[in-house]
Amino acid sequence: MARGLEGKRVVIAGSRKLQELSEIIERQGGEAFVRPQQGLLMLKEREVEQELLQLADRGTDWAIFTTGTGFSALMEQAEKIGVRDRLLDILRHAKVGARGYKTFSLLKQQGIQTLVVDEDGTTQGLIRALQGQQFAGQDVAIQLHGEPMPELVAFFERQGADVQAILPYRHVAPDPDVSHQLSQEIVEGAVDAVCFTTAVQVRYFFEFVKSNNLYSDIKESFRNGVIAVAVGRITAEALKEEGIERVVAPEKERMGAMIIELARYYQNTTTQRVIMD
Repeated sequence: MARGLEGKRVVIAGSRKLQELSEIIERQGGEAFVRPQQGLLMLKEREVEQELLQLADRGTDWAIFTTGTGFSALMEQAEKIGVRDRLLDILRHAKVGARGYKTFSLLKQQGIQTLVVDEDGTTQGLIRALQGQQFAGQDVAIQLHGEPMPELVAFFERQGADVQAILPYRHVAPDPDVSHQLSQEIVEGAVDAVCFTTAVQVRYFFEFVKSNNLYSDIKESFRNGVIAVAVGRITAEALKEEGIERVVAPEKERMGAMIIELARYYQNTTTQRVIMD
């Protein structure tokens, strides 16, 4: 069976599931390069501890979770301070909203029923799904995801909710040396494809290239040679907002599916060239 990434040099711009993704790339005949563009996730333990103790003490009418990573981080911290069982009991009796399939799945594993789920993995999608619910006079706890989410918080506050926002982790910028290395590899054509697994990676990378006067060269390389790959629609839109018009993305928004879609893209391109020749 032909391997779609035979001889291709594929960059992983994420920081999670690196071994798993590298193995998929290699099984498809490619060579994997890890160039993280998301930085670390810094847990704000002291702040989170206070917020979890408050939540465990007063409870909540609604709980909104925006990432699986954030939910897991809260559960781990709740375990450390001895309120995990209490918190799970509160969540199992509260009305719960979730953004994204992973978040929904992790909540379900803990016996937490989700009343509202977005349809597209976006904050706007979650807000649309929450329309029609009553929040006046309700306590709403929101797990944020690396950065403040003023639009989501404002949605609840406009309807008279008492909002408690919990930010369990915060994104930090990636190593500039790594961003510089990736920039050079893209411009020089030393890699064939770059796989972005979150929109945050796209934002950080393009902030770097713009601040270092590399944007035009990077955009040209993505137009004519290097393939930009996105794990899903939101990441693909972030690339397109940066002027990258050719983006490969899977229909099923999974990291493994992203690599397979890239292999399929190369196979289809090769087939078209053979037919044309």
